[in-house]
Amino acid sequence: MLNTNHQHYFGSNRAITVLLTFIALLTSVNALAVDKLRIEDQTQIPNAPKKIAQAPYFLPPAESELQNNAFGELVKRGEDLFVNTKALLPQNVGNEMNCVNCHLDRGRKANSSPLWGAYPMYPAYRKKNNKVNTYAERLQGCFTFSMNGTPPSADGDIILALTAYSYWLSTGAPTGKSLPGRGFDEPLPPKGGFDIARGKAVYEKQCVICHGENGEGKKVGVNYVFPPLWGKDSYNWGAGMHRINTAAGFIQHNMPLGRGETLSDQQAWDVAAFVNAHERPQDPRLINGDIVETRKRYHADDGVNLYGTTINGVLIGQGTH
Repeated sequence: MLNTNHQHYFGSNRAITVLLTFIALLTSVNALAVDKLRIEDQTQIPNAPKKIAQAPYFLPPAESELQNNAFGELVKRGEDLFVNTKALLPQNVGNEMNCVNCHLDRGRKANSSPLWGAYPMYPAYRKKNNKVNTYAERLQGCFTFSMNGTPPSADGDIILALTAYSYWLSTGAPTGKSLPGRGFDEPLPPKGGFDIARGKAVYEKQCVICHGENGEGKKVGVNYVFPPLWGKDSYNWGAGMHRINTAAGFIQHNMPLGRGETLSDQQAWDVAAFVNAHERPQDPRLINGDIVETRKRYHADDGVNLYGTTINGVLIGQGTH
């Protein structure tokens, strides 16, 4: 059964919704412009990595194509939850993140883990929990790690609505085929490795205006319009974005907002390392309070990450308190 109270709540936050919609629109316009360049003349994209010149990307259905029926209402509910996750689901979100913070343009934008690239790939085996996951379980994982919260029930109205939204955005997408733009298309590791000090310089020049000097994000009133990148209100140490390689891919394609594809591979890796060298909420899989043991079990083979390592004499991964 759908929660009919969301429409009243959503309406009472209309100013925030308008602002978030504007931000999503800005991202969407930039994405469409870049995609058009990819299709018509790949040489026009300044400083773009050559490996991304594989467009055109899959196009999800337009809003105008959504049917005015029970299914359409379910899809709209899912979109509301996707964009305004913290406001509508405070009982499930333990930080200040919304789904749309990582899956840009309401889950539509290529190279920001779009929903149309994810839904058709499930069920799928995930090394993270060593089992074949349903799409509902995958969504629950986002609540546990990226949202640092409590996942809704797999068969409840929240997951059903988010699944319906994902299913609709995937209309016409092939099942079981990894589409271009599905993930973050991570840049190759720089030959000299990443450098946290250089990453700080990139952050101060490119990121501070939106995410703050201390990675605290930016608010309008009590609501975040640009998410925190570290600290108690950001994703936790178990989230996929804590991997430097994953964050580097997201950053290079999508940041600064509206100016994606402008950072070099080196800059993307450096600033991702800088961001992920900061503390954030603890990995909920922490083993008996032992960070080193938790690294061995869950992080040692999980891409490039700093959890459980020591930098300048400080053990990384202690979490926020």
